[in-house]
Amino acid sequence: MGNNISINHCNFDYLGLSIRIVNQYERGVVFYLGKVVGIKEPGLRLIIPLVDRMVKALLQIVTMPIPSQKIISKDNVSIDVAAVAYFKIMDPYKAVENYNRAVNQISQTTVRSVVGQFNLDEILSETPKINQKIKEIIDEHSEPGE
Repeated sequence: MGNNISINHCNFDYLGLSIRIVNQYERGVVFYLGKVVGIKEPGLRLIIPLVDRMVKALLQIVTMPIPSQKIISKDNVSIDVAAVAYFKIMDPYKAVENYNRAVNQISQTTVRSVVGQFNLDEILSETPKINQKIKEIIDEHSEPGE
């Protein structure tokens, strides 16, 4: 009789390992032995424990502060620039594993590169133009809408 209880207990453990909940604002990317095999929609989802792995991708708009960094302008003036990046995953299948870090890195690099091309006067007077140029470069690298 004790063996039946432990077998049933193991079945519940196995079932508990295979149940996943995907929220409305997420999608689950399922890997079978390391290969992407599908996208799970919101709801209660089952996977095969130890063989399948599910990574959740957030589909909401994410606001990410870009840390302040010292940038040297074209006329050799050192300035501190802080920024904010807004992004949204359009296709969870194409999202990289650590997309937050990737967006942060490309944003920092782009801000440094673009702002460094302008004189201090231009930076202060043409902020919308600079912002648009930064947005275009980041969009180009992140393939929005595809």
